[in-house]
Amino acid sequence: MRCAPTAGAALMLCAATAGLLSAQGRPEPPEAPRFASWDEVNVLAHGLLQLGHGLREHVERTRGQLGELERRLGACGAACKDPEGSAAPPRAQTNLKVVAEDRILTRLLHSPQTQLEAQNSRIQQLFQKVAQQQRHLEKQHLRIQNLQSQMDHLAPRHLGHEMAKPTRKKRLPKMAQLAGPAHNISHLHRLPRDCQELFEDGERESGLFQIQPQGSPPFLVNCKMTSDGGWTVIQRRQDGSVDFNQPWEAYKDGFGDPHGEFWLGLEKVHRILGDRGSRLAVQLQDWEGNAESLQFPVHLGGEDTAYSLKLTPPVASKLGATTFSPSGLSLPFSTWDQDHDLRRDKNCARSLSGGWWFGTCSHSNLNGQYFHSIPRQRQQRKKGIFWKTWRGRYYPLQATTILVQPTAAQAAS
Repeated sequence: MRCAPTAGAALMLCAATAGLLSAQGRPEPPEAPRFASWDEVNVLAHGLLQLGHGLREHVERTRGQLGELERRLGACGAACKDPEGSAAPPRAQTNLKVVAEDRILTRLLHSPQTQLEAQNSRIQQLFQKVAQQQRHLEKQHLRIQNLQSQMDHLAPRHLGHEMAKPTRKKRLPKMAQLAGPAHNISHLHRLPRDCQELFEDGERESGLFQIQPQGSPPFLVNCKMTSDGGWTVIQRRQDGSVDFNQPWEAYKDGFGDPHGEFWLGLEKVHRILGDRGSRLAVQLQDWEGNAESLQFPVHLGGEDTAYSLKLTPPVASKLGATTFSPSGLSLPFSTWDQDHDLRRDKNCARSLSGGWWFGTCSHSNLNGQYFHSIPRQRQQRKKGIFWKTWRGRYYPLQATTILVQPTAAQAAS
């Protein structure tokens, strides 16, 4: 394509259009059909949108220039109709020169406008191709979902048959997703009820296992095997990679990564412990490398009790419990959107951070905000992870782990 000299804007437009047309004229080598990814579709759609905006702005500018030329041609009047070779007064000759320039500009601008219209048609075709590609991607996504559903349906049966072989280990591959519903599990080989039952069956290696408490669908847990038996890890804090300032439903269902920071979920913990007496272990670590480990008997209620943690009086008093129940002192679980703490004038979870068995907001909070260094301001430090009876309320801890285990006498029953 060849472009005549004209104004700067017209030259740039002509060059750009020539490049587009020449690119369209080159035959493209045949390639195997493939489906574009979501990222490619998004990039293409964004580029087309930007191109459309640029073309529309240029068309508007061109229309304005054409309107100005029409006004100038109208102002010229009868002088513009005289033959080019006839004699005319000086002013008439000037008008004829202007008219000639305007005609040249009109011809030059008319050609890019025609090309722009053709390019607009090409853009519409591209939009149609994008829409067609998107429909194909949606169909692919549905097929993937169907295949995943079939895999989830078959995997538990496979795991059940694997557990029937005495030479195979019970530990499952590392999985971040929960298993399928309980009715997909083979009825011939049930899963262990908890980590303690795994320990009693001979498992001595810690790791990720699939369990199925009574009346519950299967789910994945971290088991820590010690000389005291099998413990289920229900919380881990170590690097601040997970936000623990979550609402009630998140703390009920669980969140995080079982390979890193996570909260198992109040409902799962309640299913594991059931009505059995249990032990709760708390492992703490400060920024100087010191560690502390605590154990005490507990009983966890269901959601109708706000997952209240029933404790013996010595332990409960250290955690700020003052509500009496038939089995001891009780601490309900509280979050920023469901306030069950023992302070009537304050929402501890909203004032501090995270969800916890708050007593009076000042005794412990292992689900608080994670600080990579100790803040200078006291008001900020109290929002962190703390255990008052060890390092104090205003010392944010570096790492914590919480574990539970049914008591030996009742676990065997």
